[in-house]
Amino acid sequence: MRNRSGTRAALAATLALTMLATACGGAGEVTEGSATDLDVSTGVTDDSIVIGTHQPLTGPAAAGYMAVSQGASAVFDYVNAQGGINGREIDYRVEDDGYDPSKTIDVTRKLVIEDEIFAMVGGLGTPTHTGVLDYLNDEGVPDIFPSSGALAWNNPEEHPLTYGWQTDYTKEAKIQGEYIAENFPGQAVGYLYQNDDIGEDSQAGLDQYLAEEVVAREHYESEVTDLSAQIAEFERTEAEVVVCSCIPAFVALGMLEAARIGYEPQWVVSSIGGDTATLRALLSQFTEGTDAEDVPADAFLEGMLITSYMPRVEDENDEWAQLFVEIYEEYGEDTPITNTHVFGMTQAVMFAQALKAAGEDLTRQALIDTMESMEWQGPSPVPFSSADGDHGGHQGVYVLEYQAGGDIEIIQDTRVTDREGGPNEEIDFEALSPDELVFHD
Repeated sequence: MRNRSGTRAALAATLALTMLATACGGAGEVTEGSATDLDVSTGVTDDSIVIGTHQPLTGPAAAGYMAVSQGASAVFDYVNAQGGINGREIDYRVEDDGYDPSKTIDVTRKLVIEDEIFAMVGGLGTPTHTGVLDYLNDEGVPDIFPSSGALAWNNPEEHPLTYGWQTDYTKEAKIQGEYIAENFPGQAVGYLYQNDDIGEDSQAGLDQYLAEEVVAREHYESEVTDLSAQIAEFERTEAEVVVCSCIPAFVALGMLEAARIGYEPQWVVSSIGGDTATLRALLSQFTEGTDAEDVPADAFLEGMLITSYMPRVEDENDEWAQLFVEIYEEYGEDTPITNTHVFGMTQAVMFAQALKAAGEDLTRQALIDTMESMEWQGPSPVPFSSADGDHGGHQGVYVLEYQAGGDIEIIQDTRVTDREGGPNEEIDFEALSPDELVFHD
């Protein structure tokens, strides 16, 4: 098992954590013979475009993900300040669904019927967005970039108006699995995963490389914050590497419980939980009032491996990260920028890019035609697909290591893959700079 130095090794003696439940608490045709008309400009006026989204502003996922819409809102405010999109400002309407699928249905109907949105953009969550997938497609509402890596968003035959964005969980996990097999050969592996499509799809990718090394598979439910049994099982089975396909709060909770019992695996965290700024804040919150209150977050996070497909706010050499920091300082909330903000900001830039390319005579059909023909060149350093029967969005990930002090090191460049048994391939792809990519007037 990998050794940890100094502060990390001493944590078991100093931590008597009380795990408080404060955490998380033919393009455009809908179906053959369908009467849905896409040659409409619902939500579009001479000077505005109304778009909508459902987001967890409250509830168990809020701590990790409310920053998504905050980041997107900052970019749309920036775009509007530059003159908008073909002379129109973006009117971005965010509805809180509390990460509750029943509420998602209600707020989505409100956005479609009362607000008359032009498109749904970035609706967040696998269990939440799944419940409105059919409704949006049946109503002819473009469903652009759901914020989840579920495979369901890439099903053009059944849901032709839905276009995925996030690297799907199976592709990401395949690249994780091969990296672990190559760099930690023969080591025992444990899986910690959310008990829904996230866990199922992630295991399908990991198992292509790691099935024989797995000694424990442990799931969690998003409403239950006690991970003591799961972490104890990893320790009992001597898992040396733990792959966490988890939202941020459960990454933090898992690390804290492991430290409490003196268990020190190598953590490998998927993109959905790998926002280190969010993790630092959560670790500080969860240890408040405990014996670990004064332990720095880096004592838990140092050496963590993360897979990612976006610009990273920690990367001072990335031009897009620099621009996002500047935009957020001017138009964002009075909180530090995180990679979860960057998630929403990257999404917003790409949607604005599609709107700009769709032209002045903006209809839903024009947007769908653009999505099918777009040659995406950033901001992400990973290739992106929305055409030719593939609505899968980002096609792969790169691997980075978090270092004390907030630095990151990219330890494996971008690789792309498929959902099945195809190879993970290196690819030569470079995103356009902010000055080169057209996404506003």
